[in-house]
Amino acid sequence: MYTGEHGSYSGNGYVYQFRGSLSEMKNDLNQLYQFEWINEKTRAIIIQLTLYNSNTKLFTSVTFLSEFLSSTAIISTARFEPLNFYLFSSLLQLVLMIIYMGFTLYFMYIEIRLLIKLKQKYFSQFWSLIQLSIIGCSWASVAIYIWRFKESIRIRKLFSEKNVYINFQLIVYINDILTYLFGFCCFFGLIKFVHLSRINHRSYLFLRTLAYAKRRFILFTMIFSLIYLSFICLFYLLFASKIFSCSTLLHTTQMLFEIILMKFDTIELFEADAVLGPIVLTLFIFTVVFMCLNMFVAIINDSFRQAKDEKLDDDHMISYMFDRFLCWTRKVDSDMKMK
Repeated sequence: MYTGEHGSYSGNGYVYQFRGSLSEMKNDLNQLYQFEWINEKTRAIIIQLTLYNSNTKLFTSVTFLSEFLSSTAIISTARFEPLNFYLFSSLLQLVLMIIYMGFTLYFMYIEIRLLIKLKQKYFSQFWSLIQLSIIGCSWASVAIYIWRFKESIRIRKLFSEKNVYINFQLIVYINDILTYLFGFCCFFGLIKFVHLSRINHRSYLFLRTLAYAKRRFILFTMIFSLIYLSFICLFYLLFASKIFSCSTLLHTTQMLFEIILMKFDTIELFEADAVLGPIVLTLFIFTVVFMCLNMFVAIINDSFRQAKDEKLDDDHMISYMFDRFLCWTRKVDSDMKMK
């Protein structure tokens, strides 16, 4: 499946492979032109290349996509995906992988004990779900990593043969899944790190601020989502046929987010409609940027003031470590009694 700016294409259609020298490829292009291989019924042309750099030992999958629109316009996109087929690129990566999986096994042991102890109450705890997400993404990454390595072995065998085109579409798809899993691991791991750093005074103050603002954040998110969705529909219905940035709902969402960051060029919006363009842009900036964001800042400030006024124990780190030590000694005593 190939995704472009204006649609998705399965790849089912006429296929032609270019082989030989550059002059032979030019002759092939002339023949395709004579046979009218591209005509008024053509919707997309997909060109795939496979490159190999012997210096860096990297393969590169190159995909060019040209979309033929009904308005006689041609939209071209390109994607370059470098791939490394080695199981471990360095000894350091192997060591870090072993350490990471060791921690994963250790946390699995802890979570299994908690699951046996708490039973159904285990799944009602937020941090238990975060821990399960980290473990699940970690083992899924290992499985996808092994799958990519097996696919690389198959491609190496094909690469050793002559005059054989190697389609990297499957391994690029596998590599994308692996990248997504790494991203989820980092996301859940960062949340877990914030939870573990609660023994720090500043981190604890930050968590208490979020705790005080939790309910108001939920209400603010609901209101902000409705307002933002309304402006997405407004911009899409007004400028879908005039501005490329509003051609789809996803592009419209991205454009409005760039306006919030003040990184959007408003010239094309004014050129699309000299009256409605400035009006809707001013309305969006006044409603979202000034009102909603100021409301968000006010919630943070008020929650921070409440958390700061709360009496915090300066020795909470020592008490936390002492409590953990007592839990560990009780565990050791119980194990000794069982023996």
